[in-house]
Amino acid sequence: MNASHLASLASPLWAETLRTDLLPWLRTCADLGDDVLEIGPGPGLTTDLLLEIGTRKVTAVEVDADLAEKLRARLRGTRAEVLRGDATDLDLAPDRFSAAVCFSMLHHMESPEAQDRLFARLHHALRPGAALLGTDPLDTERMRQGHTDDTFVPVDPATLARRLAAAGFTDSTVTKTNEHQFRFCTRKPLGA
Repeated sequence: MNASHLASLASPLWAETLRTDLLPWLRTCADLGDDVLEIGPGPGLTTDLLLEIGTRKVTAVEVDADLAEKLRARLRGTRAEVLRGDATDLDLAPDRFSAAVCFSMLHHMESPEAQDRLFARLHHALRPGAALLGTDPLDTERMRQGHTDDTFVPVDPATLARRLAAAGFTDSTVTKTNEHQFRFCTRKPLGA
């Protein structure tokens, strides 16, 4: 992630945007349950929201070693555990988590195939009936400019439900929230 992008994601302005835009949606779209897996927390502003809404335990997986260590130090003594690693190949216990979330991080993965591997790993790690929720930016010129010298592999919202179904998820909804972002919610089937 380039320095400008990281500074933006750690800013008070972004924290307020998350509080007014993301938090109400989180409270209404699905029951997150007691043990949430968060992929790609970056500086951890979304982790803070998950803890605020009363999630009993949050396991945050961050691929960047420096970000993971800083977040681990900042959240020491809370209900959050920070793991450093690539979620596509971490040893995550099957059927453990009550929900999984990935906020504005899928486009930072190196390829659509890596994104699909992540969906499969999350399906494996979620309890039957558990929700996977996320947000990601749309492929716009503004977003491309904001990712100069950075990985930017945008997810096509028109194909996301099909890709999630291929990983075993069901009841997928994908909604464009504004001209820059979309949200999605899907579930691991009860019988899976």
